[in-house]
Amino acid sequence: MDSLNSYILLVDSYFGSATWFPLFLLSIGIFFTIYLGVPQIKFFLRGWKILFSSGKGNEGQTSPFQALSTALSGTVGTGNIGGVAMAIFIGGPAALFWMWITAFLGMTTKFVEVTLSHAYREKNDHGELSGGPMIYMEKGLNMKWLGIIFAFSLLISTFGSGNMPQIDNISSTIESSFGVNPLITSIVLSLLVSLVIIGGIKRISTIAASIVPLMALIYLIGGLSVLIFNYDNITDSFKMIILDVFEGTSVVGGFLGASFSLAFTYGVARGLYSNEAGQGSAPIAHATSRTKYSAEEGFVSILEPFIDTIIICTLTGLVILSSNVWTEKFMNNFERTSMFILSGELEEKKDNNKILDFLSGKDSSLTTFTGELNIVSGKIQNNVTIINNRSIAEDVIVFKDGVPFSGIINVDNSELEGDFKFTGKSLVKSAVLTSKAFNKGFFGSYGEYIVSIGLLLFAFSTVITWAYYGDRCSAYLFGESSIIYYRVLYIIAFFIAGSGYIDTEIIWNFALITVAASTLPNLIAIFFLRDEMRNLISSYEKKSDD
Repeated sequence: MDSLNSYILLVDSYFGSATWFPLFLLSIGIFFTIYLGVPQIKFFLRGWKILFSSGKGNEGQTSPFQALSTALSGTVGTGNIGGVAMAIFIGGPAALFWMWITAFLGMTTKFVEVTLSHAYREKNDHGELSGGPMIYMEKGLNMKWLGIIFAFSLLISTFGSGNMPQIDNISSTIESSFGVNPLITSIVLSLLVSLVIIGGIKRISTIAASIVPLMALIYLIGGLSVLIFNYDNITDSFKMIILDVFEGTSVVGGFLGASFSLAFTYGVARGLYSNEAGQGSAPIAHATSRTKYSAEEGFVSILEPFIDTIIICTLTGLVILSSNVWTEKFMNNFERTSMFILSGELEEKKDNNKILDFLSGKDSSLTTFTGELNIVSGKIQNNVTIINNRSIAEDVIVFKDGVPFSGIINVDNSELEGDFKFTGKSLVKSAVLTSKAFNKGFFGSYGEYIVSIGLLLFAFSTVITWAYYGDRCSAYLFGESSIIYYRVLYIIAFFIAGSGYIDTEIIWNFALITVAASTLPNLIAIFFLRDEMRNLISSYEKKSDD
């Protein structure tokens, strides 16, 4: 597992997490914002007006509200709960600022890709309208080869983005909150997902339209309870978000600090993972809408990054920051990919830069431990430092077969020989961090149950929507008959990730790569179709004035 994770991180360092990718993503957003005259502001209110129209009399399988709900159910997921927490966990408070920037520019990017997808949609073998970036790449640019690359990349991304991270967060959070075995959670939800996705876009959109408002309300109530309880920290939280953009985040509690680069890279990456603007996924859902003009569906899609990131992600971020749990250490079980054994005793404030260089893969004076770890009643006797979740671990106990271990553990460059479990106090990440933050409100220790329920609804709706995205990509690549085989693979991957057979760190790192892989060809395509996009807006404005 460690070698696999290292390989994934190597690929990601040149692609998803490389500085050029977020810069390219933001550049496309900036270009279209200027080129189209700030459409995210100009058409924002019009999007709300169109949202609640029925669309009756026009072609399509879903109303504008159902289409937006379906797209939102695909975007509002673990990215809003676990993704925001991961961005702050690695990049500090300033990461939230870059999520805002990504969302604001993403409102334009989403507007462009959805409008084009709706304009170039076509009827499938069942007489249903469907579309997506692969269609406008083929029909609008006459580049079927690019459509194939995109469809294949998004097909893989359905596993790495819309599938495995969702059930991984569900199962780990439910286990933490309710003590339910991840295997049981995985079995039950795999059956439920199977029943839903068999019904196709009509059943998915109906369920999404029911779940999305409910899950947003539950999460909003829980989040506001924390903010009200910690209202005196809200102003300081905003200050940290803004000031840390320029200065980076210094050592705070167990947090070892973060640079401008980390905040920027992870803020943009998690922002994209959350609202998917430019990734090309949501246009597939919006292409089924019964809006009369393609530009109108684009107006509706502008609301998506706003709701997803500006509202829900900001709520999550402020809850985490105002409650101060992002700097606290909690008892947890250490994952092998997040744990390192370093020689010598280290101190957080004194050695933070060395540790950060080590964790970033830069040259560092720190060395990983090689030799024999002497363990007595679970306690390490050697002069070593355990790093877990980017923090110096405390009160570490080593277990084997459920009891504190005594004996010798052979270690080679921080790699353990044998099946041992390390527990102790360290920073926590992902959905667990958000759960700890929700415990700091009026609901006390019951707050994490709100996260668990919200996460269950968020992630479940995301999984079923992404299954439809995969259906369309599979049909484009291999024909409609291939959909059943894709669905079987989708459920298998869902089950495996949820049952705990794959490390959380590996799943999240894989997700970042798959998001980037589908986004790149889509951004290139919409840039080449910029004149067509402007013509679609002009044509709509002329018809609507008549």
